Amino acid sequence: MSCLINIPNIGEISDKSGFKLLEQTSNKEFSVGKNGVTGIAATGDGKVEFICFGDEKSLAFVKSGMGYPAYYPIFPVKMKKPVRAVLMDLDGTSVHSEAFWIWIIEMTTASLLKNPKFQLEEADIPYVSGHSVSEHLTYCIRKYCPEKKVEEARTYYFQHTHHEMKEIMEGRGKPNAFTPTPGIREFLYKLKEHDIKIGLVTSGLYEKAWPEILDAFKTLDMGDPKDFYDAIITAGFPLRKGSPGTLGELSPKPHPWLYAETSRVGLGIEFKDRNSVVGIEDSGAGVCSIRLAGFPTIGIGGGNIIESGTKELCCHYHENFEEIANTILG
Repeated sequence: MSCLINIPNIGEISDKSGFKLLEQTSNKEFSVGKNGVTGIAATGDGKVEFICFGDEKSLAFVKSGMGYPAYYPIFPVKMKKPVRAVLMDLDGTSVHSEAFWIWIIEMTTASLLKNPKFQLEEADIPYVSGHSVSEHLTYCIRKYCPEKKVEEARTYYFQHTHHEMKEIMEGRGKPNAFTPTPGIREFLYKLKEHDIKIGLVTSGLYEKAWPEILDAFKTLDMGDPKDFYDAIITAGFPLRKGSPGTLGELSPKPHPWLYAETSRVGLGIEFKDRNSVVGIEDSGAGVCSIRLAGFPTIGIGGGNIIESGTKELCCHYHENFEEIANTILG
């Protein structure tokens, strides 16, 4: 494999990575050969663009389906042992639940179209998982019902979510909606044995994430997750008429804030010690989020890391938690 591009503070990206070379960023703010820009490359899914300035500096441009993109500096990372903390994604990494939430998006779009037989296409899947609810819904509106508004879609989304989560909590819900990832129980207890702090991080809103976490811990017979985890960070509470919301819809993965807040605020680990904090993700958006927060990143198979072209942003990539434990503790 040959080198496609060398991104400062990330390293060489191979021509087999899925990355795409660009002459100009999608917002037309930066162009190769102008203002010190020596190269521009995007992840395979196009969600993040990297702007190179010689061999010393690079920026990440995170696009936004809601119209609020952002630039972030790229920091060098190198796993430092002993590892002090592990930050773990929820959906797809800790619990297999993506199919359930895609189903909710599908039902929401069906409600917008007033067509109960509506089904998403296979090509839609990368755009209706791994990001914020509003971005998922915005994608579906643009493709299937451009005359509709995201606010209307959100209303239907939360109606379906409230109903289905209530059914699950009362034992009548969709079968196998939330299945703990094989090996996660042993992995979590092994981290505890080594006094490694554990943070759970999700782009999911609290009302989505908390029943999911509870259900998984009940299945695993691990007690109360609030007692087990050292910090749990979700995307907060949705903004709805008549009630206040919290920040989360415009700053989800691949933005770095959820992982940064879990480590710095939730676990009390300063930025200068970030290399002793490891993040684990199964999605391209999550890998970018961890990497932009400045933490060593471990990818786990089963998600869309390879398809999104973000594998080479990972310090390590493994297929299961046993392999990850060997990397962290070995």
